[in-house]
Amino acid sequence: MQVEIKVPALPESVTEGTLGDWHKQVGDSVAVEENIVDLETDKVVLEIVASSAGVIKSIAFASGDTVKGGDVLGVIDTEAAAAASDAPAAAEAPSAEAPADEAGGSGKASPAVRKLLLENDLKAEDVKPTGKKGAITRADVERHLQQLPAETPAAKAPVAPATAAKAPAPEPLPREGRNDRRVPMSRLRAKIAERLKQAQNTAAMLTTFNEVNLKPMMDTRAQYRDAFEKVHGIKLGMMSFFTGAAVEALKRFPAVNASVDGGDIVYHDYFDIGIAVSSERGLVVPILRDADQMSYAEIEQAIRDMGMRARDGKLSIDELTGGTFSITNGGIFGSMLSTPILNPPQSAILGMHSIQQRPVVIDGEITIRPMMYLALTYDHRIVDGKEAVQFLVTIKNVLEDPTRLLLGV
Repeated sequence: MQVEIKVPALPESVTEGTLGDWHKQVGDSVAVEENIVDLETDKVVLEIVASSAGVIKSIAFASGDTVKGGDVLGVIDTEAAAAASDAPAAAEAPSAEAPADEAGGSGKASPAVRKLLLENDLKAEDVKPTGKKGAITRADVERHLQQLPAETPAAKAPVAPATAAKAPAPEPLPREGRNDRRVPMSRLRAKIAERLKQAQNTAAMLTTFNEVNLKPMMDTRAQYRDAFEKVHGIKLGMMSFFTGAAVEALKRFPAVNASVDGGDIVYHDYFDIGIAVSSERGLVVPILRDADQMSYAEIEQAIRDMGMRARDGKLSIDELTGGTFSITNGGIFGSMLSTPILNPPQSAILGMHSIQQRPVVIDGEITIRPMMYLALTYDHRIVDGKEAVQFLVTIKNVLEDPTRLLLGV
């Protein structure tokens, strides 16, 4: 029986994708639910898996090709499964005459990766593989290229023969650190660039700042940290406090939770908070749905889970779609102050920054407190400056006195 390998149906917001590395080649056996090829979309990397066990009979697209939902990528021959499984182990071993890029082990690579090796004058055996079954991935090649300047000492310069004196002088080697590498922009990076430029071109962005004394919040965390972890099985972090404060402020200032749609303003009566997460592929913003109905423990658990899956590329498209407000924390990288850019069509984004021990005046006395600068970038088309300032002050007040949320003041 011939089973087609198809691109799955994509959401309306995603029209096409780019094929990544093929984990299987023609003639390879596959098991049910085994990953065959990666599909990179504007938001996530999807794994296209085998719906039936068998042997790859044909492949219609190469890595790097653009495909749409429903496209047939190849065919699996299910009747060849038994023959493939009964073949002796010797038949699976690469022939001594097989080229390195078709053999198993460190030489196995997809067509796109082999092309990248050729373009950079590299041999497969020179690159350390990290893919499945010793396959070389695009990331392996790029990592190797980044290390080349440090691995190319003068001793590797060509040695002149005995008659070199009569031969023309060889062209000088390029200086270390002066080489250029051209790498295609990933689909996710291109989408990030498009959306950020869209925000700059369409929204009237303005940023207002404030600073918050985090000692009350940190004291609360220290007081209840052990009990919280014992009861809920997860550590009490800062993001649950900031998310709770943001939801409270959004309830008081609905315009900050709204969005522009043509000539209309759409007010959302729900609170879907996007939490920016950094991954190797770029910045992604998974969404906490109905954050106003979540406890601090549920928020911490959801953020931890989404952060881990973002780094592993396991987030679904639905988890990255929508959102009425976003929070980004540049402080984990050491940022003292920044002006975050809106995530369209949202009208505002809260920027957190690093915590610094600074002298402040409290009750007429100078004292040292853990201070953080907060930034709120908002769309001035629908959010007035007064609302934006009061919104940020609300977050400040809640964080400086966490009991306010319990009392609703």
